[in-house]
Amino acid sequence: MPAELGLALALLPDFSLILLGASLRRLLHLGDHFWNGLEKLVYYVLFPALLFNGLLKAQIAWSSAAPMLAVAGAAMGGSMLLGLVARMLPITPLSFASQYQCAFRFNSYIGLAVAGTLHGLPGIAAMGIVVGLMVPPANVVAVWMLARHGEVGVLRELVRNPLILATLAGIAANLVGLEPPATMLKFLGRLGDAAIVLGLLAVGAGLRIVGAGGTATHAAAAYFLLVKLLAMPAIALLLIRAFGLSGVHADVALIFAALPAASSAYILAQRMGGDGARVAWLISAGTLASMISIPLWLGLR
Repeated sequence: MPAELGLALALLPDFSLILLGASLRRLLHLGDHFWNGLEKLVYYVLFPALLFNGLLKAQIAWSSAAPMLAVAGAAMGGSMLLGLVARMLPITPLSFASQYQCAFRFNSYIGLAVAGTLHGLPGIAAMGIVVGLMVPPANVVAVWMLARHGEVGVLRELVRNPLILATLAGIAANLVGLEPPATMLKFLGRLGDAAIVLGLLAVGAGLRIVGAGGTATHAAAAYFLLVKLLAMPAIALLLIRAFGLSGVHADVALIFAALPAASSAYILAQRMGGDGARVAWLISAGTLASMISIPLWLGLR
């Protein structure tokens, strides 16, 4: 069996949950209130518990994790630069600023699910470290591009980000050798199990496949998709080979680079008066395309 096919089959349950979430939203008619509440539950409670538990139990070798973080950071930085080329396309500055974030922002839910499927808790811990360190620069650049001079509440949002807080708390607990009672570990484990399933269902429920707009907008959307799903993982793969990375750290760096844009990009565009409809389309199209591209990239490694 080809490696790509084997990986696709291994990840099929995770991607099936995304498709199930999209189907449930349309079949059960639960409404936006339900799905918005579910996403908040996942974002503020379940995924932080998953991250904290994974980092608490992990044996973190920072010397070997450093190249993984360097690859992830360089890949994201390269995508930020490549995304600027879209300014040459005949789209409005506001539409460009809104879509630009889709060239480098990433869906943490999918990343943690895929890393956990392939490598268990060590994969979740490694992805948690990458996510915790990459969220701040990604958010700052996205907000800066939309607001030009930033926003008063940006720093406050970063220091209150539950994924960042959970990552820092998990690393601190790991370093001091914290050993919670078995009942607490089991409780965190139960929350982590729910995080994967409900997080992926929420991703699917958020899919919005509608027309991307006119010819110029189609060109911009196609370009941003190519940068996120092809250029960013290609940069990561080249650096992985250059650094000689292998095992869980190589897989996590490549998975991170190949992730589609996060749904929070749409929320940010809407909140700051941007082109939310175009961003929603990019997120949805990228999420569906990544079901094919992520196994392909992992097969190439």
